[in-house]
Amino acid sequence: MIDPVTLLAFIPAALALNATPGADMMFCLGQGMRSGPAAAWAASAGVALGGMIHVTLAGLGLGALIAAVPWAFNAVRWIGVAYLLVLAVQAVRGHSSAEIKAVLPALAFRSGLLVNLTNPKVILFVLAFVPQFVVPEAGSVLGQFMILGLVQAIGGFVINGLVGVYAGSLGRRMARGHRTLGWITGGIFAALAVRLAIWERA
Repeated sequence: MIDPVTLLAFIPAALALNATPGADMMFCLGQGMRSGPAAAWAASAGVALGGMIHVTLAGLGLGALIAAVPWAFNAVRWIGVAYLLVLAVQAVRGHSSAEIKAVLPALAFRSGLLVNLTNPKVILFVLAFVPQFVVPEAGSVLGQFMILGLVQAIGGFVINGLVGVYAGSLGRRMARGHRTLGWITGGIFAALAVRLAIWERA
């Protein structure tokens, strides 16, 4: 369905983009620092699933529709801002280590999924990047989107997860000062919310 040469060109490009620090990576870093490796991997899995949903919508043409309708696009953006701020407040309020780990990794997975789905930058990224490697004459356009999206999602899952695991090891060393750790994690989430709030489309 996808020409091997096209796929070989896509893989390094996708990995390079996955390795570029962004909102998803910083979110996984924050989860790992606050709640450890399991939360980091769960958050990364949620982000990866969100990416696959975006790719599916793009393949069906819905992503372009959302990107073309200003009020729908901005609604997604502000939902994302609000959710990140809620996460920031929860992190700053703080809980004991046992309470934090008790709600994970399920909560981290859900949070990663929602953070990715409510980030309109991902919509634009998918629409700008993936179609460059889709050849309509090669078969199902949706099928090509799905294969390319899966490659992107797997690479992102591994890279974001590893970043979160590294942050988790740092977090364990800071565990005695979990209140400070909560402020650091909350600051990361708040910064992501501000970044999304002030972002202007080109």
